[in-house]
Amino acid sequence: MSDAAPELADLRDEYEFLDADDRYRLLIDLGRALEPMPDALKTDATLVRGCSAAVWVYPTRNDDGTLHFLADSNAAITKGIIALVLKTVQDASPQAIAAADIEGALAPFDLRNQLSSNRTQGIPNMIALIRDTAARYL
Repeated sequence: MSDAAPELADLRDEYEFLDADDRYRLLIDLGRALEPMPDALKTDATLVRGCSAAVWVYPTRNDDGTLHFLADSNAAITKGIIALVLKTVQDASPQAIAAADIEGALAPFDLRNQLSSNRTQGIPNMIALIRDTAARYL
């Protein structure tokens, strides 16, 4: 997770100086940069409940035991949000993910005030799914 912190800090610094439209563009670009998730993995089992858009998250385990998540959404902004969430935990150990303050890492982005409530309502469910996944590997 040590790699994620500087990258997240740089993103946060950039985000702070952007107006609302550019913040949307930044999120959309983050979503576009996500590694592609094969359609075969977009199933009911990988669907995050409670999101206004369809969001799929699929965990894989790296050889070193860290967790790598594939994710996708059918909405560009939502895909950017899940990309931002994943930046806080991608390729971290289950222990580090379980201990991570994901909400705290995302707080400076102030997504609740930047985006409509139906875009942000699923974020706690995305985070819960990631934490549940980490707990299963502990």
